[in-house]
Amino acid sequence: MIALGIEAHIAVATNMLALTFMSVGGSLPFIGRGVLSRSRLPASVALTIVGSGLGALLMLRVPLKALQITIAVAMIGVAVFSLLNKNLGRASHDAPASHLGVIAGYAATFLLAIYGGFFSGGYVTMLTAAFVLLFGMTFLQAVATTKVINVFSSGVATVIFICRGVVDVKLGIILGVFMFLGALLGARIALFLSTVWLRRIFIAAVLGLAIKLLLPLH
Repeated sequence: MIALGIEAHIAVATNMLALTFMSVGGSLPFIGRGVLSRSRLPASVALTIVGSGLGALLMLRVPLKALQITIAVAMIGVAVFSLLNKNLGRASHDAPASHLGVIAGYAATFLLAIYGGFFSGGYVTMLTAAFVLLFGMTFLQAVATTKVINVFSSGVATVIFICRGVVDVKLGIILGVFMFLGALLGARIALFLSTVWLRRIFIAAVLGLAIKLLLPLH
């Protein structure tokens, strides 16, 4: 949306509305399958609601140019994170979480929620990694749990953005409907692609968008 000329704050806010639809679509396949980490979910949701609200309020105060730079840097960071974690998503991790790991996991949940409410790009990916590494969840548990948490993250931010009048509601709903359907279909398509190709496509996309955002600033 930014690349097509929509003002950055409106683009981020409108995208957050669409992401709420997508998060619901991505969560539905996991409901009732017994793969959600119900012991970590309530506290994680509570921390996410607070953190996402703070992130959304912060986004509204950041100048346009600074916001574009922040988004570009965040995208590059997500790409680097994915490159450095080549085994992420390939194998399950089912070690019991230590007391320190649990504390660190909830701290990461809160801090990432602030980022999620602020921009959300790569938020679920980083949160999934945190849940695997710090909470000792299996990859499937982490993926399922973070999908549900993201419903609250994007939902809270969307409510704040709508109240502040920075959401293009009509565009957000249109995008949201297609993203909802895409989230359902995407999971099926992903089953036919190897992890290697999924990572390559993802990294190429975020780096390309980051470069696109940075070029106009010079």
